[in-house]
Amino acid sequence: MAGHSKFKNIMHRKGAQDKKRSNLFSKLSREITVAAKMGTPDPDMNPRLRLAVNTAKAQSMPKDNIQRAIDKASAQDGENYEEVRYEGYGPGGSAIIVEALTDNRNRTATAVRTAFSKHGGNLGTEGSVAHGFERLGLIVYPASAGGEDKVLEAAMEAGAQDIASTDDGHEIWTAAEDLHQVAGDLEKTLGEAETVKLAWKPNLTVDMDESNAGTLMKLIDVLDDDDDVQTVWGNYDISDEVMEKLEG
Repeated sequence: MAGHSKFKNIMHRKGAQDKKRSNLFSKLSREITVAAKMGTPDPDMNPRLRLAVNTAKAQSMPKDNIQRAIDKASAQDGENYEEVRYEGYGPGGSAIIVEALTDNRNRTATAVRTAFSKHGGNLGTEGSVAHGFERLGLIVYPASAGGEDKVLEAAMEAGAQDIASTDDGHEIWTAAEDLHQVAGDLEKTLGEAETVKLAWKPNLTVDMDESNAGTLMKLIDVLDDDDDVQTVWGNYDISDEVMEKLEG
């Protein structure tokens, strides 16, 4: 269905699963700690940390938790997380990219491989599906930020590449290297965004029927539940009709 976004499907599901909030906070904390460790602990001087902190604030993460995660970066006994990317195929020929932050590669690889094999997919090697995606910046605003014309005009003035508006909200895409600048400019005109992050945008999408979509959602839920997994991207498109049947 034109304009229906895979990203929004994930966001809707996350909204419906508030019981996962503590799991979400632990993922956000991990990203903040890694970002602070890789640069400076000052968000104003560290773009990646600023993104992580803003994302945490958008999810109503308490300030104390955010500060604790930043402080953890300078603690001598803190865990050492590394970024790992997994790629594979899900049900219905969908391509999946899993981004993780882990302190134990073997544990994470085993968990991700098991999730794929149990839910109609198979894990590939790094690079096996990434060629079908573009690495871009993604900024998401709720529908309440303004009408399509207002957001389009603001996005164009800020130097964005593309915008997709639906009843749910607005997705603004930028070149990866322009993400921080565009997000900063948009904040002046539209306020704080719901999401600002580097994303994998598929060049082509695959339509999912009800059977494949159901299995795919189970796969993504299992991956989302894993503490080490930060984000799951895919090239699937699930129509509103199919989503309603799955949620019904």
